[in-house]
Amino acid sequence: MTHDHDIVLRPTAAQTAAALNPPPGRTGGDLVVETLAGLGATTVFGLPGQHALALFDAVRRSDLGYIGLRVENNAGFAADAYGRITGEAALLLLSTGPGALTSLAALQEAAAASSPVIAISSQVPTAGLGGGRHGYLHELRDQKASFRDVVKSVHTVRGQSQVPSAIAAAWESALTAPHGPVWVEIPQDVLLAETALPVVTPMDAFPEDLVPRPELTAVAAELLAGAARPAIIAGGGVVRADASGKLLALAERLDAPVVTTFGGKGAFPWEHPLSLQSWLEDRHTTDFLEDADVLLVVGSGLGELSSNYHTFQPRGRIVQIEADLGKLESNHPALGIHADARIALQALLETVPERTDGAAAERVRTVLAKVRARIDAQDLGEERRILAAVREALPAGAPSFWDMTILAYWAWSAWPGAMHSAQGAGGLGYAFPAALGAAVADPSHPVLAVSGDGGAMYSIAELATAKQYGLPVTWLIVDDGGYGILREYMTDTFGEATATELARPDFVALAESFGVPAVRTSADTLTADLSKALAAPGPSVVVLPALLKMFAPTHL
Repeated sequence: MTHDHDIVLRPTAAQTAAALNPPPGRTGGDLVVETLAGLGATTVFGLPGQHALALFDAVRRSDLGYIGLRVENNAGFAADAYGRITGEAALLLLSTGPGALTSLAALQEAAAASSPVIAISSQVPTAGLGGGRHGYLHELRDQKASFRDVVKSVHTVRGQSQVPSAIAAAWESALTAPHGPVWVEIPQDVLLAETALPVVTPMDAFPEDLVPRPELTAVAAELLAGAARPAIIAGGGVVRADASGKLLALAERLDAPVVTTFGGKGAFPWEHPLSLQSWLEDRHTTDFLEDADVLLVVGSGLGELSSNYHTFQPRGRIVQIEADLGKLESNHPALGIHADARIALQALLETVPERTDGAAAERVRTVLAKVRARIDAQDLGEERRILAAVREALPAGAPSFWDMTILAYWAWSAWPGAMHSAQGAGGLGYAFPAALGAAVADPSHPVLAVSGDGGAMYSIAELATAKQYGLPVTWLIVDDGGYGILREYMTDTFGEATATELARPDFVALAESFGVPAVRTSADTLTADLSKALAAPGPSVVVLPALLKMFAPTHL
């Protein structure tokens, strides 16, 4: 019997000749680069180091575009954003030991945000593997152990013939729903040694779709069809699955209000009559969701930020669609459907009948009016004015990246539409290097980064990267003289703050020393200054001295 795959696997005469006579002068590094190119990679981020030099030399001789950052963690943030913007695998090249370990916080954020980052690191020579103390530079007893609890999968190469398969397996793992970072490590001698192996041919390493169990979607459809007060929580899984259109169609068919999580912003139209927007840190929203008799949760684990700090106590049935098995029913009992959001929503669309009473829009207006009244009762006009000024300045279609700072915490709830932040893992220094990665992914739009002065100091070195590559990123630094949100938390809890006040540079002068134009602005001139900076080519910095406050919490 002849099978189709028998024919595919039979090499042509030309392929055989090429395999038997590979071009000279290639190394293990070339095998890595050839594999990446064959899988479809076009761009890599990273930072060279002694053990990885053969890998970077191979990049130099290839068609891959290379973006070199100044700190490995920032290179990881840039790759994370590249993966978020494109939905494709993002390549991060690192060296051994300190260089590799410096990327850990960025890989934790990529894991929390389900960003498909493939980190490829060098290792000490093969003789040093196995835990012995040989005294190699950068030596760790077990380097991969440092990453195993952070990334989705770990792949160690011990010989050149293993390179293509290991990288292909990592590629497939990163792009399997839920997306996430993976780790590949290759010893220095494997990368350096000349190879007689043939040039790596293009290959496919795409995962199969994560399809829901049909009996579970049938039960979910029955629950939703019979619900008197259905509601929907849309998380980041909707955005990553490109399922916003399916979500909109289902919400309209069910007449179900939709609230988006902070990671799911942009999953549902902000001004839609069924949109509860993103006011998850508001008790009025929490009460409304608790009152739903059937709550459909799509692409969210209902973690701390999505549950008003675990004060959310639903009284109705929950249907949870989630690609990450670890998040499924992890916080609340539910009809758990392990599936890609787009496919599961399509299954529901095909079976749920249309509801025609149209009563939900009025209930949504009532909740949003209560939210506005609560905010209006607090002295927060300056904060709202500044956020509105930033939104007015940002051109349509231009992405924004936000650090862990008070203005970003406002944006989680009040920013009308999509935004990207580090709220998955919650580390500082994300915004600016991530914005650089987004600009590499799509240079046709300007990109906005927003940081506080404390977070800005984590990534100030990347002004050199922005200038070197001419990336169209405008960096808004809100300077309040310290770690503003920690100052507020500590003052509220302990009566005074400790270790939150910071000496900092003149950010305008510092940016200009990198050759990056910068301006100091005010709340009155912010829209004009930010608009001008975003319209100019290349990088720019806008510094806003401001002491902002958060709205009062409702979970305490």
